[in-house]
Amino acid sequence: MSITVKDVAKKAGVATSTVSRVINDHPSISEETKKKVRKVMAELGYTPNLAARNLGKQISSAIGVVLPPLDSKERIGNPFHLETIETINDEARNYDMSVAIASARDFDTLLENVQRMHRQKQVDGFILTYSDKDDPVIRYLLEKEVPFTLIGQPYISEEKTIYVDNDNQLLGKQATEYLIAEGHEQILFASNITHENLYYERFFGYQKALMMANLPVYPAATFETPDDYVAFEETLLHTKATAIVVLDDLFAVRMMQLVNLYGYRVPEDISIISFNNSIFATLVHPYLTSIDIDVPSLGKIATQRLMDQLNNKQQRSVRVVVPHRLIKRESVMKRQ
Repeated sequence: MSITVKDVAKKAGVATSTVSRVINDHPSISEETKKKVRKVMAELGYTPNLAARNLGKQISSAIGVVLPPLDSKERIGNPFHLETIETINDEARNYDMSVAIASARDFDTLLENVQRMHRQKQVDGFILTYSDKDDPVIRYLLEKEVPFTLIGQPYISEEKTIYVDNDNQLLGKQATEYLIAEGHEQILFASNITHENLYYERFFGYQKALMMANLPVYPAATFETPDDYVAFEETLLHTKATAIVVLDDLFAVRMMQLVNLYGYRVPEDISIISFNNSIFATLVHPYLTSIDIDVPSLGKIATQRLMDQLNNKQQRSVRVVVPHRLIKRESVMKRQ
């Protein structure tokens, strides 16, 4: 037979209502009584019914993790999302919270999913794992004053948003500076997304590094249609590029395949550096030189900051910057 609140109350010598208040950590119950009841709960092996507890408290004990629109194979297969979810889930367990995922192929459907989760009280707050200038989700959360944290730099209402991020402009700058230090002068920047803030920040950093070195700055090579891949061969010929800064590891693998298709070798003809230091960095040859953005810390701190909001410990805007480090491998070659 399962242990009930009545069993705990009887052994502890208190009313069942007192046990319920202890479970909910009610301030009307003394610390001495709480310790006594919790000791009995442990001895009997009693586990509180979270659903029943939350019904009375009007909470769900769940965090909603919002992924960006998964509208391409690169997005669906990007290990950043899985690693972020895993980290958030691990940290949420420390708060006895579960995790629910909101995902869709487009922003309209994604917004509907988030609205439903909020209105049905399926979650207590959200963690957004992206920052997109066309995102309606963050506007909804701000309008409804729903607790959330953001992984990335917000486009709007920065003064009202709690967010955790890398210094993506510095990432782009340092990646480019590393290529310059290795003797490269014709350097391109390649990306398969153009709406997220990390694209702009990393591209700005790339531009800054080249301008400071008095080297030519090229428009970003963006890949959103099949024609963009075809046109890239002409870009390589025109610029005589010897190195490429690529937005992330997964797309860097695609870029390695593309330049090989056009007759270039990596790194003998073209060096490639990317970001995230994901599993893909060591699944291809040559191994990718990549900047590690410490995804576990991004997810962990985002969860902690959301829990601070839910526990009324933090209401004002704050930015947390997570450090990064360069991982040198085989995809960058020093030019003589």
